[in-house]
Amino acid sequence: MKTIPIVFAFDNNLVLPACVCISSLLMNAKEDTFYDIFILHSSKIDLHKEQLDELPKHFSRCRIQYRVVDNTFDQAFEIRGITAATYYRLLIPELIPEYDKVIYADVDIIFRMDLSELYNTEIGENYIAATRELGMNLTKDGKKHIHSMPGLTIGSYIQAGFIVMNIQTILKDNIHLRFKEWSNKKLKFQDQDILNIVCKDKIHYLPMEYNMTDYSYMFAVRKRSLIKDLFSDTEIDYAVKNGNIHYNGHKPWKKYSVNFDIWWEYYRKSPFFDEEFYFEFFYTRLNELDQLSLWKRIKILIRYFVFGRRK
Repeated sequence: MKTIPIVFAFDNNLVLPACVCISSLLMNAKEDTFYDIFILHSSKIDLHKEQLDELPKHFSRCRIQYRVVDNTFDQAFEIRGITAATYYRLLIPELIPEYDKVIYADVDIIFRMDLSELYNTEIGENYIAATRELGMNLTKDGKKHIHSMPGLTIGSYIQAGFIVMNIQTILKDNIHLRFKEWSNKKLKFQDQDILNIVCKDKIHYLPMEYNMTDYSYMFAVRKRSLIKDLFSDTEIDYAVKNGNIHYNGHKPWKKYSVNFDIWWEYYRKSPFFDEEFYFEFFYTRLNELDQLSLWKRIKILIRYFVFGRRK
């Protein structure tokens, strides 16, 4: 059995999306994969654990552990409604020192693959492994932001919503202390900027399939020529069809978003499916959905009747 440690951090507002996210991870686990799941949460909240604790009852090859975060980031800079919880990933080397390497993931992700191959990828003495943030590296505003950051270069900026952390090397080089030093600075993209600045030149770049953000799909489908130097057509096609979907823009449980039908497919297959919640979402958005193209509406129906049922 291959044990893979993976960490999530969220508050009570994201318990349901977290349950769907983790369910998708476990649905796609290989028979010899065991996920050691760590959930980070603030010491100031009473995290609603009832649904989370149901996960091991439905998926046997996993364990749920909780790690409480102190007030380290209470004074950290917050912007765009993103709270101090986004900084919790920076504490992983201290909170989970029992593993040499750990995966961190945001909960607005739907996993469509097993992560054992990723976890066994050799990243050497690099501090983290991550995918490039295509929106930052390839758009005018993104490039402007990168230029404003100390020591960063266009093409090297990473997306922080899905990363592998080299715990052993980070602790050895006291990089976790530098994370804290930067946390009170006014950085537009908060922890993501910190990881890019502190870990620069010590980053292993992952294939795009592991973290398909909204921008990843835009470039893969509509502006492929702009990423041809980074990925082959085969890599791009595979990522679009099989990659992990990161809803880092609009959230599918709130409104229409890129690939929102896939999130609802996994919600319907999860142990947490609620017909009333499902009906309410789609019924209250009929006008919005009527604006979709015929093919997109057909795609939604296919996912409902063919894919979106629990086995």
